[in-house]
Amino acid sequence: MCGIAGWIDWLEDVSGGAAIIEIMIGCLSHRGPDAHDVWLSSHAALAHHRLTVIDPESGRQPMIYQANEHTYVLVFNGELYNFRELRSELSARGHTFRTSSDTEVLLHTYLEWGEECTQHLNGIFAFGVWDEYKQQLFLARDHLGVNPLFYAERDSSLLFASEIKALLAHPHVEAEVDAEGLASLFTGVPLHTPGFVVYSGIQEVRPGEQIVFTREGKRVRRYWSVRSAPHTDDLGTTIERIRALMDDSVRRQLVTDLPLVAMLSGSLDSSGLVGLVTREFQREQKFLHTYSVDFVDSEKYFTRTLAPISSREEPWGKRVSQYLGTEHHVIKVESAELVENLLLPTYAHDMPSFFGQLDTSLYLLCRAIKKNNATVAVSGDGTDELFGGYNWFFNKEVYKANKFPWQMFFEKQNFPWWSCEVNEKIRPQEYLARRYQEAREEVPVLHGEDAFNAKMREIFYMNQTRFLPVLLDRKDRMSMAVGLEVRLPFSDYRLVEYLWNIPWEMKTVGGVEKGLLRHALADLLPIDVRSRTKSSRPALQHPEYQEGISQWLLQIVDDTNSPIRPFLNVPVARKLAEGDSLGLPGTLRVRPMEQIIKMNAWLQEYNVRVS
Repeated sequence: MCGIAGWIDWLEDVSGGAAIIEIMIGCLSHRGPDAHDVWLSSHAALAHHRLTVIDPESGRQPMIYQANEHTYVLVFNGELYNFRELRSELSARGHTFRTSSDTEVLLHTYLEWGEECTQHLNGIFAFGVWDEYKQQLFLARDHLGVNPLFYAERDSSLLFASEIKALLAHPHVEAEVDAEGLASLFTGVPLHTPGFVVYSGIQEVRPGEQIVFTREGKRVRRYWSVRSAPHTDDLGTTIERIRALMDDSVRRQLVTDLPLVAMLSGSLDSSGLVGLVTREFQREQKFLHTYSVDFVDSEKYFTRTLAPISSREEPWGKRVSQYLGTEHHVIKVESAELVENLLLPTYAHDMPSFFGQLDTSLYLLCRAIKKNNATVAVSGDGTDELFGGYNWFFNKEVYKANKFPWQMFFEKQNFPWWSCEVNEKIRPQEYLARRYQEAREEVPVLHGEDAFNAKMREIFYMNQTRFLPVLLDRKDRMSMAVGLEVRLPFSDYRLVEYLWNIPWEMKTVGGVEKGLLRHALADLLPIDVRSRTKSSRPALQHPEYQEGISQWLLQIVDDTNSPIRPFLNVPVARKLAEGDSLGLPGTLRVRPMEQIIKMNAWLQEYNVRVS
């Protein structure tokens, strides 16, 4: 992975703006600490910070190709998993290569097929190609949106970057948030609306989308989305096909010139992935290191009252590691570390992140992996959304409700932390209802499908396009904050396409969640791991952490100059800080406190103007 940034202006000369583009790309140094460079012309400035993964000696960016009067400049964040096949095909078409990097393959893919280049790519990517002759910019983002890409249009100029902080570093862009942006943060429900950004005047290139910008305007095209069709394979063929896709995805995503490790929590997803990776490593006579995170004194303070957390992760991670023969590392996190690093995810996301300490512990895990000299990790994200692993897939109330499937679960945790004035301004329920209707209208309908399966199709679509992106964004920010690249073999778009049309009855074969996945991984894992029920990532339940967060919140509530204070229902927030659980279990009481603290820091540090 890397960090990219660009500044295009069709009317003004930007060649003297080296200092500005340097500041923008400097904000992304964490994404690519190995090298950086800038390319300037009269109307375009492109910059890149590199994390070296493939071809360390070459592949520097911005990468330039010149032919006659044409000059093409590429900035690319990501990895192409089919670059070897593409390179062979392009060579047969007359292209010559100077490096062994996938960056050069991507540039030549664009040179060969132009705007159709995305139809040839398998990978995680966000990139921009500037055509100096045409004065045209082409932006594209990978199928599921694993890699981020944002842009802002200001008069005759266009700015784009991997993270919002780089856009905010430009003098034309301010940190302004309107009622719609506040609503997206204050509802208490994790939700990612494709294309929407909290900050006014900043947009996101949607997953599976490409955009052409010229002085006349922009042309947006959705180059990929799931399509509904009858599933005609029987159970045996379906299992074989899923396993074949997983094998191929893992094999492709292990290509790197630097050390690669795996995240292993002990869940079905991560265990199955490690099983697949281990087989590939054994073929190459390599040894796999695996990592998980746990909390100091977790065994002492663990409780099963917080469904769906049914068991501690650490023993399962060790069990799988011993079975598969990996070198397992458990990163132990202290309560004080979680408190000290609580705000880091806010700066990584450029907004208050939703998951609190779970984000923080993921960051600390990534930091530990990076310190152990690993540059690439694989992770099993995506299976719950694609195979149907969450408890809301099985809740009959969800089938009846016209809401996001997970909304009912998180709404139960909502209390009036925010003032009446704020609730009146943002109208959270109206906001969620509007976003839900937008998503519902996008669902690819299968004509003739019965009502139950049509509803399940809708639920899967919501999870894939509105919930999974929250987790993908989280994984990108927490890993790239320390310069660690994380690859997600189970989020391969080909697997997504195939799973999309498999009926619910087959996905739950055996009467259990992710039954189909269990069958596909049957030869890799011991039966106790394969039959383990879904368990969410555990949260720290240590009283020291709760006390640290409580004291922090109390300082904010008691400070009349705290930027978050005008948004708060102060008496309720003070009760929380003073230890009143308001009927919430321990970790659920902590979540709103974490959110208020992060909101306060965000408003202050980013100098947010609320309109």
